[in-house]
Amino acid sequence: MNAPLVVGLTGGIGSGKSEVTREFAALGVEIADADEAAHAVTAIGAAGHAAVVAAFGERVRKPDGSLDREQLRKLVFADPVQRQRLEAILHPLIHAELGRQIAQWRGPYGILSVPLLLERGTLLPRVARVLVVDCPEDEQVRRVMRRSGLTEAEVRAIMSTQLSRAARLARADDVIDNGGPREALHDQVLRLHDAYRKRAALEPAGRSPENGAQTRAGTDPT
Repeated sequence: MNAPLVVGLTGGIGSGKSEVTREFAALGVEIADADEAAHAVTAIGAAGHAAVVAAFGERVRKPDGSLDREQLRKLVFADPVQRQRLEAILHPLIHAELGRQIAQWRGPYGILSVPLLLERGTLLPRVARVLVVDCPEDEQVRRVMRRSGLTEAEVRAIMSTQLSRAARLARADDVIDNGGPREALHDQVLRLHDAYRKRAALEPAGRSPENGAQTRAGTDPT
């Protein structure tokens, strides 16, 4: 049996990555999620938890002992040196956890969900296709403001640290349009699910430069 095809799912903040991931999971597709892996390696008792507290001090720990993730985000958001320090601690642990999960996959393909897949690039060699969840930038802002209480300026500041919508789409192999109602996602995911299962029989799990032209979810990338 071939190793499972790894599809790297990404998109800007508020684009709806979690909704799309849930649609794939509902079809029985195995998921490795970078955000969940980050929480796992920084849970109380995990190696990342102790390392972060040692590096940044008690100010990043809540009274119950867990990491104060909001405080950490504020600490590293505007300070590249601190951000690199945190990433040097956590990225190897997160990558190892994702690798462990992917090694356990038994289906023909799985989804590796990484918000900054294209910005960081370190996990790109693991993926065979880059699937971008796309929506208009104004809609991204509305969604994040609604769910988080951030101001428009704060949301756009976060967006400015990510690839632009155009740059992200230019690097996509496949695109899901999530600019409309959630009901529109199902058929798009189902088409890609069928296409990925076909491709899995033909293509190695790693990325190669000749993987093919970009496709929208409404077309078959095989």
